[in-house]
Formats: sequence, C-alpha cells, structure tokens
Amino acid sequence: MDIQIINPITYPGWDELMLSNAGYSFFHSSAWTRVLAESYGYTPLYFTVIENGKLQALVPIMEVNSFLTGKRGISLPFTDYCDPINLNGAPFPELLKRIIEYGQKHGWKYLEMRGGQDFLGSNSPSSTYWGHTLDLAKDEGQIFSGLRDSTRRNIKKAVKEGVKVQICQSLDSVQEFYRLNSISRKDHGLPPQPYSFFKKVYEHILANDFGFVVLASFESRSIAGEVYFHLKEKAVYKYGASDKSFQHLRANNLLMWEGIRECIRRGCTILSLGRTDLNHEGLLQFKRGWGSTEQQINYYRYDLKKGFFVSGSSKVSGFHNKIFRNIPIPLLNRLGSILYKHVG
Repeated sequence: MDIQIINPITYPGWDELMLSNAGYSFFHSSAWTRVLAESYGYTPLYFTVIENGKLQALVPIMEVNSFLTGKRGISLPFTDYCDPINLNGAPFPELLKRIIEYGQKHGWKYLEMRGGQDFLGSNSPSSTYWGHTLDLAKDEGQIFSGLRDSTRRNIKKAVKEGVKVQICQSLDSVQEFYRLNSISRKDHGLPPQPYSFFKKVYEHILANDFGFVVLASFESRSIAGEVYFHLKEKAVYKYGASDKSFQHLRANNLLMWEGIRECIRRGCTILSLGRTDLNHEGLLQFKRGWGSTEQQINYYRYDLKKGFFVSGSSKVSGFHNKIFRNIPIPLLNRLGSILYKHVG
C-alpha cells in the first residue's frame, strides 16, 4: 500500500476526501483535528491510503508528547471512539505495522486505539465501555413513542415545572456551558477541561455550523447544558453538565429531547450518545431510556517496548476524586488548564 502520513489541517480538501468514505465520523474531521491540536499542542499524524481520489483507509493519530506522562500515539485523545476507516479490504495489518514502526522510531511508549473491534477483536482490550446509538431516521412521533415511559414523563415534568430550553451557537452560550461544566466536574471529583478548549470548540465547530449548545433555564437561570457535534447525517452528543441542586426539575431529559429534535431538523439520521463506563449505572439507565441501541466499545493499547497488545485498564485509584471534590472551582479550573494536555 501507498501509505501517507498527513495533517488534515494543512491537507487540501481533507473533509471532502474523508466524506468520500461511508465509514467517516465527526471525529475524523479537520474541525476536531484543529480543536485537539490547537488546544493541547498535539501533532496530527493521520495514516492514510488514498487511491483514485478516494480515501481507502485511515487511522488518525495524535502524538502526545508530555514530560509528565511520556510520548505516545492516541487515536484520538479526548474522543469517545474513533474507529479506523478501511474500505475494500485494504490490508489493515500492514497499516498497523507502519504505525508501530513509526512509534518505535519516534520513542512512543504505546499506541492506543479507541475502537476498531472489527480489526483488533482478536486482541484483549485495555478497557471496555458501553456505547449507545439512536436511529433518527424515523419521524419525531415514532421516536418519542419509543422512549421509556419514565423518560417521557420526565420530559413532560420539566415542561410543566417551567424549564425553558434554547438552542445556541454563540460564545456566550459556550461560556455558560463552561460554568455548568465546572460545577459538574467538581461534583464528579474531576477538574474541568480548560476554557481555552471550549473556545476552540466554538471557533472551529459551532461557528462553522458543525454543532450547537442546548441550555436549560429555570426562572432565568441556566441550570443544565449539552453540546452536540454533527457532520452530514451523523451527530454526536459530546458533553453534558448540570447544577444538581435543580435535578428534581428533570431538565436533563428535556435537554436531550430538544437536542434530538435539533439533530433531526439539521438532517441527521443517527445520533451517538457517546461512551459510558460499565459500572456507571445511573448514566446507563438514562441513555437506555431513549430507545437506543447498545454496543460495546473497546480500547486497545499496544505496548511498544513489550511488542504486543496489553490487557487491563490503566485507570488509577479513585482517591484523587475525593481530593478534587474539596478544591474550590477557580483553583480546579486552573488545575484543568495545566493538567489536561498531559492526559491525552
């Protein structure tokens, strides 16, 4: 194969080329490449096979180079899933071999693939999640009737309680979501993503009409928000945040429903609800209430020193969550702006 390593930010007509393959996702787009590269300084290395002006195979990699956590290739950082593209039986093992050789030459600790069960399923995953996908090709009434009874009741309750919803694409809405996200991340015992990251989301995604923010308010106060991305007919629910002191209003249910309706209005026929930890029962029950299809998402980690895929999660103990929950939000925000680029 004629394998090229390209940067979608500088490659002419990347998005049109990427869309020539039905296996595309939003996360393969140049917009997402720009957000990751400009927010965290990662180097895009997209291993591609292009024949007759069409994309035959793709494994998008970001090289993360951190003095704290080392150098490695991730496909892709801060991305729920990123399946490789492979068309007409292009030999994936040859593509993978080339990536490994590149990583060995450039001092990577490991290569991490977020997805790719079709190609890597004979290997043990390093971690496993649930993914949920919603079919939006039906009409709105059919989709609503396919929701769990409790989900429909919660939507109606939020409306009855006076929760208002807005669809936004402004920088102000991003700032309001960031405020809510800082509250939610503290509740979960985690620092929030840097504001600079969300500003890049605004610049490269929302401002170019590849996504939107949904904000719920009660008595003129924002109490919950969600961020969606989309490309052609495929949409992704990417971020959600809320002030849990208003949880009794069930605003999250109304937000998701209005997000679904907006995706339909924008011509999307499929909506990914992202990944969920296997033991996160509350979030799993929420996502299962939307009539979604559930599938397993595997991550694979190739240790370049050992020379094989390693199993087992690299997650650390949850002790740090207790510490982060007791840190004031301004300081937690500062920690997020320092730490995230090293996490990848």
